[in-house]
Amino acid sequence: MPNCSVSYLDTSGIRHSVEIDAESLYEAGALAMRAFKEHGYEPGVMTSLSIEIRKTITHTLTVQRLHDWLNGVCRSPNEKLTKERLKELVQ
Repeated sequence: MPNCSVSYLDTSGIRHSVEIDAESLYEAGALAMRAFKEHGYEPGVMTSLSIEIRKTITHTLTVQRLHDWLNGVCRSPNEKLTKERLKELVQ
C-alpha cells in the first residue's frame, strides 16, 4: 500500500495527485514528478508539491526546492548516491 500522496494544483485550478511509496520527502517529490511527467501532467518549477505521509504528516515542497536540493552539496557518500538516483527520476 502506498505510504505517500503527492499532489499539486495546476494553473486551471485542477488538483493532480499520485499515490507512491517513498522513504523520504525528496524521494516522494522525485517519484511524483516522474509519475506526473509520464502522464503528461508535469508541474512547473515554481509549483508547490503537497506531500502527505500516511502518518498524518504533510509537507509542501516546491519543485524548485527539490531541484535545489538535488543539485546541492552532498553531506555523505550515501546522500550523493541518493541524489544521483533521484536526479534520474526527474530528468
